[in-house]
Amino acid sequence: MRIAILDPAAGISGDMTLGALLSLGVPVSWLEELPKRLGLDGVAVTVRDVRRAGIMCKQVEFAIPDQPHGRHVGALVRLVEHAPVSDWVKQRAVRAFQLVGEAEGRVHAMAPEKVHLHEVGAVDAVLDIVGGIEGFEKLGVEAVYHLPVAVGQGWVETAHGQLPVPAPATAILLEGLEIAADGPVIGEATTPTGAALLRVLSSGAPPERWRMVGSGWGAGQRDPKAYPNALRILVAESASEAGRVVLLATDVDDMSPEYVEPLRQALVAAGALDVQTWPVQMKKGRQGFRVEVMAPESLAEAVTAELFRHSTTAGVRRWVAERATLPRHQLTVRLDGVAVRVKVLDGGSVRVKPEYDDVLAAAQALGRPPLEVARAVERDAETMIAKTKE
Repeated sequence: MRIAILDPAAGISGDMTLGALLSLGVPVSWLEELPKRLGLDGVAVTVRDVRRAGIMCKQVEFAIPDQPHGRHVGALVRLVEHAPVSDWVKQRAVRAFQLVGEAEGRVHAMAPEKVHLHEVGAVDAVLDIVGGIEGFEKLGVEAVYHLPVAVGQGWVETAHGQLPVPAPATAILLEGLEIAADGPVIGEATTPTGAALLRVLSSGAPPERWRMVGSGWGAGQRDPKAYPNALRILVAESASEAGRVVLLATDVDDMSPEYVEPLRQALVAAGALDVQTWPVQMKKGRQGFRVEVMAPESLAEAVTAELFRHSTTAGVRRWVAERATLPRHQLTVRLDGVAVRVKVLDGGSVRVKPEYDDVLAAAQALGRPPLEVARAVERDAETMIAKTKE
């Protein structure tokens, strides 16, 4: 299984994440087209090769026309909900802004959707979060992990004056994550945007064993001489396909079934690996439904919190299980010029599975039924795999 490991030894921000993704080979043209795709006209994208402590990195900068001072979280969520991105990207981007709103809301005692964002409310935050998440989709990894997070030390200048590092909202966003308190960074190393990306992308600590495939560096804006102010992303093949997961289950009989889909989306955005629901008959003959969720151990608390937040349940059962999975990787098939990602499972006999969102997008672009597109992609993928084995 191909994985990505974020190494925020010098912290993490949105622009550092984008730079590291480009350094790994995600096309610069994709990022240059992103503002227009999101309806953010007038934004110019600059990508440079720079050095940080002698290490060659990619640096990303956005030149943004004059904008209102910040935006409400509700407006940012609506913008993302209408963005032309996959459901996988959309769910995580929406959740990222919700997490930022909740963190700022706790700090300032406000409703999350009414929070007027300053540090993360500008257009570049939309580009950082949506771009950072979609960039991992473009990278073609099956899972994202992270190493301990450097937060920096000292003080940071904000719209509310000087605040201790990590800033209050950033500290809330980092709850549950392993922090590296030492390190050479003076000032803010991890931004709210970077912390939000970690929360919605990472499954926690990486596996104990993995085989290195590649690495990329994304530069921060400052250029200290004592250390590389950059985020490193490692791409690897996981050496072990077995792992521990947490299973969560609850039964609900007082919630309308129409709210099951928003619940499922929230659980997936929080990091759930799988969500299942089915009807059950409960006490006094009431009809209800059971929700069963599989999540990484490192995200069990976050997923449980979402289960309470988005359902009427008063209790959740939890147990730890061992999971074995087949080795897998991803390839891309072009059907009449339209790219469709395909998951390849190898358990003795090779199985291929086109990504559903890509199949729907290709079907719409080509004017063909989704089932027909899926079958054509499967045939092409099987042909590609057979040629590699000749």
